[in-house]
Amino acid sequence: MAEENRNVHITKVPCRWSDFDRFGHITNPAYIELAQEARQIMAHEEFVERGVEAAPVFVRKIEVDYLRPIMPDTFAVIVETQVVEVGRTSFTTRQEIKDLNGTTCAIVEAVQVVIDLKTARPRAINDAELKILTRVADSAK
Repeated sequence: MAEENRNVHITKVPCRWSDFDRFGHITNPAYIELAQEARQIMAHEEFVERGVEAAPVFVRKIEVDYLRPIMPDTFAVIVETQVVEVGRTSFTTRQEIKDLNGTTCAIVEAVQVVIDLKTARPRAINDAELKILTRVADSAK
């Protein structure tokens, strides 16, 4: 179960056996998958559980700073997610992925574009979405 602490969405995401490489640490693509899973949890908890449909989004850009390896003694990572910028059709999240000791192992920034599912084109963020995104963004500052 995720929690809100220091105005950041915090959730625990389990590591899978397939996330680890032959050297015994999490593979680079697995960091992106763990971050995506945490963003999906945040969308469910921040939107759906508040009665607002989660906006369909495409990831437009993603950057990962790999700071240190996550070792196999970490069975689940802690992911702290913040909305750091909200535009007309997109928003940016910043995520810290932490190991079992609470050490930041990677920082992931993702620009997500809200889309119209019928046209697969960007659409404006609606008022209900904006209210949630700006609340999360403002509280993260």
